[in-house]
Amino acid sequence: MCTVDCNSTQNTNTSFHQLQLVNSVPSIINLNLAITQIFVWPFVYVNVVMLFTFCRKQAFRTETRYILFAHTLLIDVIFLLLTDLVVIMSYSYVLLPMAYCIPFCILMETVTSCTPLTITAMCVERYVAICMPLRHSAISTPSRTMTTVLIIWILSSIKPFIDVFILAATVSKEYFLEPTLCHYDIMTPEKWHRFMRGILYFITFVIIVLIEFFCYLMIVLAARTASVDKKSAGKGMRTISLHMLQLILCTVEIICPYIEALVIQIDIKLYITVRFFNFITFNVIARAVSPLVYGLRDEKFYVALAYLMRCRQKHISSENR
Repeated sequence: MCTVDCNSTQNTNTSFHQLQLVNSVPSIINLNLAITQIFVWPFVYVNVVMLFTFCRKQAFRTETRYILFAHTLLIDVIFLLLTDLVVIMSYSYVLLPMAYCIPFCILMETVTSCTPLTITAMCVERYVAICMPLRHSAISTPSRTMTTVLIIWILSSIKPFIDVFILAATVSKEYFLEPTLCHYDIMTPEKWHRFMRGILYFITFVIIVLIEFFCYLMIVLAARTASVDKKSAGKGMRTISLHMLQLILCTVEIICPYIEALVIQIDIKLYITVRFFNFITFNVIARAVSPLVYGLRDEKFYVALAYLMRCRQKHISSENR
């Protein structure tokens, strides 16, 4: 069990490293902040526009794959906004009481866990659509899809709430009153807790990969039969391949804090570079795969999106005249 002195020491070490980060190279920090905004906000804008496109067209709101796609866009927008806020607060060295950071961390962890589960649901939907086309309309109904989304949120929230219960049982009351930076490490001060959390992530990753590999294999086998549309099967295989790429990127994000914890002991400038690279690659770019998979590759959605953008441009042009 972590005592008051232990908790204070851990927070002091973290605060020392963050203070070092802020005071060491302000020019690099300002540049990183500017680049972060350049990367984050265009993706947020694209996702919001696609969400608006989904909401405007009735046909999209009745198909399972588009509902799951919209859910992916929503959690990606929430994740990008929260992560961007954390980066700004971290670089600015903004400290908040522990009790205020915990709900923020719970939401961050829940949204993070929603992504791989939603990706898995989208892969299963493609498997059902290609391998069981006659039963697809009966299985993939809007009501069942919304139930699936609810289950995804429930499953995603289990781990952070368990972490909160463990935290409450292992730390003193004074721990919740200390000012800190809002990052998930404050939820797992014990080493054994972080170790168990890592094992749980690994098990979850293996299960998800097995499900996606099964879907991919079944689609490959179905593509060889004469009863399945070859074009649809080929497109399904490419879609699942891109989903697996996104899953890998999102999973690598989980081990980034462990790498950064080692790098910060070596050199603070190297730590800034590594952390910035990890954020852009595994947080921002990983969230850009979903729009590429469905928003740009799906013909119906692309047509609706292009029509919306043309109407928007005409409206702006008419106002400027």
